[in-house]
Amino acid sequence: MAAEMDVMEKIISLCKRRGFVFQGSEIYGGLAGVWDYGPLGVELRYNIKQHFWRKFVVERDDIYGLNASILMPERVWEASGHLDSFTDPLVECKVCHARLRADQEDEIRAHEEGHQKKGEKVEWSEPKVFNLLVETHLGAVENEKSKAYLRGEITQGVQVNFKNILDSMHPKLPFGIAQIGKAFRNEITPGNFIFRDREFEQMELQFYVKPDEKTSQEVFEYWKQFAMEWYLSLGFKEENLRFREHAPDERAHYAKAACDIEYKTEFGGWKEAWGIHHRGDWDLRRHSEYSKVDLSYFDEEAKERVIPYDIECSGGVDRAMLYVLLEAYTEDELGGEPRAYLKLAKHIAPIRAAVFPLLKNKPELVSKAREVYAMLKKEIPNIAFDDNGNIGKRYRRQDEIGTPYCITVDFDTLGEEKPEFKDTVTVRDRDTGEQKRVKIEELKDLLK
Repeated sequence: MAAEMDVMEKIISLCKRRGFVFQGSEIYGGLAGVWDYGPLGVELRYNIKQHFWRKFVVERDDIYGLNASILMPERVWEASGHLDSFTDPLVECKVCHARLRADQEDEIRAHEEGHQKKGEKVEWSEPKVFNLLVETHLGAVENEKSKAYLRGEITQGVQVNFKNILDSMHPKLPFGIAQIGKAFRNEITPGNFIFRDREFEQMELQFYVKPDEKTSQEVFEYWKQFAMEWYLSLGFKEENLRFREHAPDERAHYAKAACDIEYKTEFGGWKEAWGIHHRGDWDLRRHSEYSKVDLSYFDEEAKERVIPYDIECSGGVDRAMLYVLLEAYTEDELGGEPRAYLKLAKHIAPIRAAVFPLLKNKPELVSKAREVYAMLKKEIPNIAFDDNGNIGKRYRRQDEIGTPYCITVDFDTLGEEKPEFKDTVTVRDRDTGEQKRVKIEELKDLLK
């Protein structure tokens, strides 16, 4: 276990040192379960989200995008069942009064072991139900404020806009609505870095089909495979991902069927990465009932109104980023020296390529390197310029943050002594350390 935790500690250290993730409000002591994303973390998250949007929305003609609001009235969460069912069982340590989730056996065991080292025997209170929704109040006048909630999931924003999508886009079943957005949960025990947060971001698809058991199950299986292929495309090895079907007694209150894609983590074994849920007609039926607005769909072929079934694909951006970092973290030896680097898939790396002058004190090299950098930056996202330190340190720094290519402008680029190399640069591969000469005019195609 110590070796496994060591890898997690290295990831946390790298993220702080290189500008991926910072503790939220760190200069004030931090806020548990809340994280700030630095320059490289922002880019990695953005690339993961863009990859989701491209595969789930842009490349399809049956999915529509949405960006629903974070604040939602209390009635929404009554209808969805979250006020009654969005809960965790909570137990309290009678020694130190710490509160933990009753279903987190590993955390309870670790807490007990901590007290045992002090010679204390832990007793726990009976489990109590604890609602995870984050409550707030809106309005300027104290006595007239209305209760609202920061959404505990982004799903309900799609459900309450179902009629708006029907009326504005006139889709035909089957079709989907996708969104990416923030959600908030009053987690009892946030932890394991960005694995379980109080503020997090989700990527989600609600795919609506005719209310037919056979058809909906086929669609459920389709999206399971689609989601697995998408997760694998982030750079994961197949043996580190698996499906896990939910037993009937562990499904959410709305689910007719549920399956998780799990990742084999370094900090606790198999953990949820992505969820595929058969939500049936729960959401649309309940919101129709509570809002008194008809959320049915008129089936032109059957000439009847139906409430569609909903197949959901849902995953966290923060969790995906953590798993990507864990999967990519690699230690090896290059040129006879040990190194640690992020073997990120090229399409999600926060920096696509870094351009160097061989020496920072040679104006002619710096000028040419700046010229190459400016040319690439016009067309290729996330190109960096780096002249800090010697060339070896720059390579190691770019390796550590996962930059796939380093492009070096050297004296051969100028062509003064070797005219045959004029306007060529050295391109170094992150994973192998191999270098080759490439014409400057061919760089854009190489990086694209």
